[in-house]
Amino acid sequence: QVQLVESGGGLVQAGGSLRLSCAASGITFSIASMGWYRQTPGKQREMVAVIRSGGSTNYGDSVKGRFTISSDTAKNTIYLQMNSLKPEDTTVYYCNVVRRVPIFNYWGQGTRVTVSS
Repeated sequence: QVQLVESGGGLVQAGGSLRLSCAASGITFSIASMGWYRQTPGKQREMVAVIRSGGSTNYGDSVKGRFTISSDTAKNTIYLQMNSLKPEDTTVYYCNVVRRVPIFNYWGQGTRVTVSS
């Protein structure tokens, strides 16, 4: 059974930093990518950052230059370093793992980030 355990969320002042972690267990398949998404109530889930098995990364436009995704493939763990946080970054962040074949998305329970102005 695949489990994604997120940690690192919390309350921070604007301009501050947080580091999110997501540890995946029960992985018995080839991973296509791992990443972070966020969702505010009433809005669509938004891609924050994705790292593919080959190491390439993609970032949402709103976080480029501020957030950095990294991974420890041996531990099936990814990290999201969030710098220069803004109040609009406040929401729940979800970890995602994409199984390569057959394609399937796994999601964590989410970790809340609150940025005060």
